[in-house]
Order: sequence, then structure tokens, then C-alpha cells
Amino acid sequence: MKKITYFIIIVLSFMELSCKKFLDETNPNNITLGNYFKSENDFTLAVNGAYNQLRGLYNSKSAWTMGEMRSDNTHYDYKSSDQAVATVNRCAVADFLDDKFNNQTPPKWNAGFNTISAANVIIDHIDDITLPEASRNAILGQAKFIRALAYFDLVRYYGALPIYSRAPLTRAETYVPRSSVQEVYNLIIADATDAATMLVGPTFPQTGRATKGAALTLLGDVYINLKKYDLAELALKQVTTMGYSLFSNYSDAFQLANKNGKESVFEIQFNTALAVPQANVDASIYNFLPRMVNSTVVTGVNYNNVTTVGGYNTPTQDLISSYESGDLRLDASIAIAEGTFNATDDFTATGVKSVVGYTAPVGRVGRPFPKKFLHAHTIGGQTNDNWPVYRYAETLLLLAESLIEQNKGGEALPYLNAVRNRAFGNATANITSTDQTVLRAVILKERRVELAFENKRWLDLVRTGNAITVMNAFGVKQKLLYSYLQSGSYNVVQERLLFPIPNAEILLNDKLTQNEGYGQ
Repeated sequence: MKKITYFIIIVLSFMELSCKKFLDETNPNNITLGNYFKSENDFTLAVNGAYNQLRGLYNSKSAWTMGEMRSDNTHYDYKSSDQAVATVNRCAVADFLDDKFNNQTPPKWNAGFNTISAANVIIDHIDDITLPEASRNAILGQAKFIRALAYFDLVRYYGALPIYSRAPLTRAETYVPRSSVQEVYNLIIADATDAATMLVGPTFPQTGRATKGAALTLLGDVYINLKKYDLAELALKQVTTMGYSLFSNYSDAFQLANKNGKESVFEIQFNTALAVPQANVDASIYNFLPRMVNSTVVTGVNYNNVTTVGGYNTPTQDLISSYESGDLRLDASIAIAEGTFNATDDFTATGVKSVVGYTAPVGRVGRPFPKKFLHAHTIGGQTNDNWPVYRYAETLLLLAESLIEQNKGGEALPYLNAVRNRAFGNATANITSTDQTVLRAVILKERRVELAFENKRWLDLVRTGNAITVMNAFGVKQKLLYSYLQSGSYNVVQERLLFPIPNAEILLNDKLTQNEGYGQ
């Protein structure tokens, strides 16, 4: 909201300037939102800007801190000598010790509303000029998809939200109270439905822009969160007719050569080959490796991540153990950096090993890391990996879940087993039970291993009502493993299922109220 305010101030300044006259002539150097959009290309540039804002929402440090480290999937490397504010606050999120002053969760809020602001400008001004119908639909459909995606992310992490269905231009329009969760979902559904109507299906290879398939997958995901499983089924079944398919090998879905490929439904774009390189920094492999003075053994590039970004999102043994024997996704998703930790808890790697059946040799330790994001690059700390928001594998799992919840287990099995067949390389691991209770547990576990490190696990635990039970039990095991954990950590109660509204926003907008359990 603070950044929205800055944006409004700039807009109002432009408006004030545009009202002033010099020799009764319009100053050609004054640009306002009212006269900016003069061509289709202007709208295209604005849409590109809205996509750019999504980077800060879906593949930032906040995204994996809140989506994975908050769960039983990942943890962090503790370093007693590094108790900087950012370090302490990020670890506090993982340990359920964060409060309204935490500085690691507000960036998601800020990025979300920046994205919404960027989309609103397009939506508000789409009729400033006459566009061909196909162009208008493509521009407006993308803007509505982006706004729906941003609000969907925010409502699941923060609950009730201020609704901006248009760009606010006054103080009164800017400082508004939180609308109910249902009202937020109503806007999301309307936007995603409009996007699905306006956008066209994918052509392969894709451009990275939103398509009808992306909008329908989003809509299906929304309906599942609202437990409207019949509507989710209707949306998701349409996606299965659009030409998407799974790559033969799980690891192929993450290869640089397969960006925006047949399994991609929507992904955040990065391209280091551009004249102005757009590198993935905040969710690159360097965040997830142990702290190393020299990363060459693991990444092929010499980079020091000791004092910058390393030591986070470490796969837990709990996650590793959840993979079934023969599941090829384990070796494709996680690898072991083998080496030694020194007295200050920094790591020297001597090799990279397979996680399957791994036992550390005498004198060495094996530290797991998310291998699925390790690909060739030339500059340390900057990679060329796109970030997957929706893959077709998830579409199939969402569809299976919508059917399971309608007690249509038999209909769900083909979609569920398509994902498992790829994972095991054959049909021997097919699920045959149609019992709803059994399949609920299967689908939750399947999502865990299929979507590991894609920032889905915490939201899945909350959505399915398993967060409190699972995370409290996980916390007991964590405290036995790590003596540095405080006694109050992993005390997971209902209030902890949402994150606090950033305190700066509460101070800025006195109409906002804080989530329960975080004070006022």
C-alpha cells in the first residue's frame, strides 16, 4: 500500500502539471495517464510492466520463505555468527516466531499490490483508444489474469484484503479497509473468468504470456480453494483439451531448453541473453546452496554466497523420506553437496552426489539442495531459470483432486496416475484405490513430491486443514534435531495460518486491521 501511495502521488503530480498552461499551450513534455496510451504498443509495454511486477510476488525471497520454509519441506542452515536482522527474521518465519515487525514477509504484500496497480492502470485505460477486438481482448485478458493471480496469492497468505478494482486517484480511494475474503474471491473469479473468455489457447512453443489455459487453471485452483469442486472440474477439464502434455522425464520440465514448453501453463520469465539481462536472482540456486566461499564444485561458477544469499530452503529429511522407492523425482529434484562445514558453519564442497541411498563418508557431510533449479549459467548468483507458477502436472493433480472431493475416485485415477507414471517410468506404481479418504492422503503427498520447492506446500497444508497437525508434529522432530531452536518455535495455532499485515501498512492506513494473534 505504501508503494501504491507513491504511485498515486506521482499520478496526481502529473495531473496537476497537466492543468497548468504556458502561453495557453499544452506542454508536450507532460505525460499523464490520460494521454499516455496512444497506440497498441503503449498497452503492450504496460502489460510487460505488469508481468515484471509478478517477479517480486512469485519468485522472490519472500515467496520461498513463506511458501516452503514455513512448511515441512525445507529448513535453513543455522550460523551462530550471522544474526543479522534479515537472517533472524527469515528463520523466524520458518520457526513460526515471526511477528508484525518481521521484514521478510512485507515484500510479498508490496509486490502483490504493485502488480495489482500495474494491472489496474491497463484495465482503467483500455478504452482510451480504439483497438482491434482481438488486440483489446488479448491486452485486457492478460491484465485481468495478472490481477486475479496477484489477489489469489495475497488472499491465501494474508486473508481479507483492501480491494482496488480500479487505480485509486485520491487519498480516500487509497486508504480503504479490508474487504472480506469472499469479496476478494468474487473479484478473483470475475477476473479469471473474463480472462478465460478473452484469451486464446496456447500455441507451442509459447511466448510466456497468459493464455486461456492459464486462466482456466487459475480458475480451477480458485474453485478448489473455495471447495467448489464441480466448478473446478468444469474449468480444469477444458485445459486437458488444449494440447498440453507432460514431458517424458520429470527433469525435462525444468530444463532451460524447455522453457514455455508443452508442460508449461504459466511461468515467470527470465532471460539473461537480452541486451539488458533479466536474471533470476532472488530464487536462484545460490539461495538454496550451503554458504560457500567458492561454489564452483556445485554450480561451475565461482561465487561467494557466504555473506549474501546462501543457506536457505534446505530440503528436510522429512521431505526426502516422503518419496517412494523408485520415484525418479527424488533424484531429479534433490542432490547432495558433499564436503565439510568449518568452525564458522561455512561449507567447502568436494563433490555433488545423488541423494538416492546417500550415506556420507567418514569425515564428510552431505547437505541436500534443490537440484531442479541447477542449470548452466555464466554469472554467479544470476541464473536463467524461469519460475513455474503452473505446470500441466499440477493441472492434472488439481483435476484429480476436484473429482476425489466429489467422490468420483474412479474418474480421478487416470489424471493422478498420468503424473505417477511419469514419476516412476512405468505403470507399476498406479494407484488403484477409489476410497476418498485414501485418495485425499495420496493427492496431498503427490502434490508434495511433484511440486517440491515450487512454493506450494504451505498453502496446501492450510487449504486441506492439515497445517496445524502436520507442522506441530514436524516441529517436535525439528527440536530434537536442532538445539538452536527456541522453545516457543513451532507452536502452530489457528492464528498462525495467516501472516501478519505489514505493520508499516497499518501505520499508513488506519482503516486496516491486523490479523488475529499479531496484536494491533
